[in-house]
Amino acid sequence: METILFLAHAEDDGSLSRAALETLTGALELHGQMSGATFVAAVVGGNVSAAVSAISGCGAATCYTVSGDDFASSRYASDAAALEAICRASGATIVVAPATSRFNRVIPGVAQRMGGRIDTHVGGFSVTGTELRVQRGYYRQRMIGTLTRAARPWFLTIDGGVFQAWNGAPVAVKVEALTVAVGTALRKTRVVGYQAPQASVQTIRPDAQLLFVAGVGWTKKQADGQVHLEDAARVILGFLDKSGASLGSSKSLVDQSSEGQNVFSFMSHLNQVGQTGATPRHPKGLSACCHGEEPHVVGWRFVGERRAINLDPNCGWAQGKADVLYVADAFALVTKVGELL
Repeated sequence: METILFLAHAEDDGSLSRAALETLTGALELHGQMSGATFVAAVVGGNVSAAVSAISGCGAATCYTVSGDDFASSRYASDAAALEAICRASGATIVVAPATSRFNRVIPGVAQRMGGRIDTHVGGFSVTGTELRVQRGYYRQRMIGTLTRAARPWFLTIDGGVFQAWNGAPVAVKVEALTVAVGTALRKTRVVGYQAPQASVQTIRPDAQLLFVAGVGWTKKQADGQVHLEDAARVILGFLDKSGASLGSSKSLVDQSSEGQNVFSFMSHLNQVGQTGATPRHPKGLSACCHGEEPHVVGWRFVGERRAINLDPNCGWAQGKADVLYVADAFALVTKVGELL
């Protein structure tokens, strides 16, 4: 009989992230498909009372917690000790966790300690009889794979945007607080503070309703035969600021930095969307100055509504890849839209 463990970590304010709540929905769907399985939950963090209250109505038989100042910040040594203690106490055979930066760093090590196996980028479940199968994306091969494992415990990290965020009324739940000793040796790494860019210069916004993707055409000669790099940067940043969109890029644009060409200071390989880049899940997407080649478009497969701007009516976007294609000059069109906004 399987024991399904939902793992989460509390945020700085004690709440749970949207990624954790989405993962909880997936874990509950999996539990519903596996007859006779036991469902338990666990939360790690500095103060986990709010997080436990948020998930108390999920129906978990027990909610394990590891809390305290030693577990408030992301640190591999203390997080690994906490998650290992939770996995051993719960006897979990299937562990489901959100693919956050904190868990992506530590869960592979926990799987090794437990003698288990791990699969990342999980995008769905299916159960046939007693056999669990998971779906995950293999981005470079441009395919979705379905796989199963006999090894236990089996750790699964769930990508954001796959499930709806769970929302249930709080109820009384059995909480089992675990004591995990963190010695001096584990405290060698200390979190002394945070350095983060101002919100106004943050261009990657996973929760934005719109994904705006720029191509290399913005750095080339425009209609007047001149390059307008500073104007292009102003137009793009102005559009992002007024629309609240997230910024993406084609591979050719971000690659220019290694070729000594004109580049945007606010854009890096982290903005790249496509086969070798990110696969975002925004409700809407607008591509400007991107030709719609397959390696770029493969990163758009989870975007809900796809639109593109291109002067060429026969570009790749027009070949059934975009819901709407605007045959126009992207520089002029986005400038006008910015003025209207």
